[in-house]
Amino acid sequence: MKTQSNHPNLSRRGFLATAASVAALGALGSGCAKEERKSVTTMVKGRIPVGVQVYSVRTVAEKDLAGTIAKIAKMGYDGVEFAGYYGHSAKDIRKMMDDNNIVCCGTHTQMDDLSDEKLAATIEFNKTLGNKYLIVPWLQPDEANPKEGWLKYAKRLNVLAEKVKRHGMMVGYHSHAHDFAPLDGTTPWDLLFSNTSKDVIMQIDTGNAMSGGGDPVACLKKYPGRAVTVHLKEYSATNPNAMLGEGDVKWVEIFRLCRSIGGTKWYIIEEEKDAYEPMVGIEISLKNFKKYRT
Repeated sequence: MKTQSNHPNLSRRGFLATAASVAALGALGSGCAKEERKSVTTMVKGRIPVGVQVYSVRTVAEKDLAGTIAKIAKMGYDGVEFAGYYGHSAKDIRKMMDDNNIVCCGTHTQMDDLSDEKLAATIEFNKTLGNKYLIVPWLQPDEANPKEGWLKYAKRLNVLAEKVKRHGMMVGYHSHAHDFAPLDGTTPWDLLFSNTSKDVIMQIDTGNAMSGGGDPVACLKKYPGRAVTVHLKEYSATNPNAMLGEGDVKWVEIFRLCRSIGGTKWYIIEEEKDAYEPMVGIEISLKNFKKYRT
């Protein structure tokens, strides 16, 4: 299942790169990150909180981010994960969240923005947001020597994990279909996570993994404690418009593993199909997700 977009001329990678560049021009704001209010409350009740990847509703968020965040909070989401900031400063976005009693549960952050030259600014931006999870959304090394490329990425993520730990943050990587393609007897996903420390988040995307031939259940079992944030996305071999709970993902087993061995702090819904308007799609996904909580 390829990532779908309502902008046919703008790929996910292009969108993220553009958004990151725009965000870098915004004011960083100031102040320390507050505790994740809803996260703590929800965990006390024995429930892992649920957020939404704002990229799911990017066509409305780019027009009215404040209004979109308000509607997301009203639906009942606990958090929002960003993949771009639509020209807003961290301080302004933080106010949008605070005004709606919702928190930032992650940002999809390009590897370039985690370079030594940009890392301090990226950390400060995310501190203002109140975010502790910096997730790299896409990696694809040179085809000439892909194995070596993945190993270099693993080494860099280990270094970054140590650098951001002192700020109370973690780095991670988000899965796509190509991460599960065969590569010298293994896969890029296994190359990455068998060569990174436990401090590097394994952000498995259930739908993306299955579309590439991967098994999210097997990943959760193989790398216990690494699934700190998990992307919930449906996959169906027969119905491309299947919403969460309507396809082939083994949700009961996924949630059981996240609770028992995954170390999961956040579920994050990402819904990009064209069957529904974006805001309708994430609302349906949340309602279907809540059926597994009863």
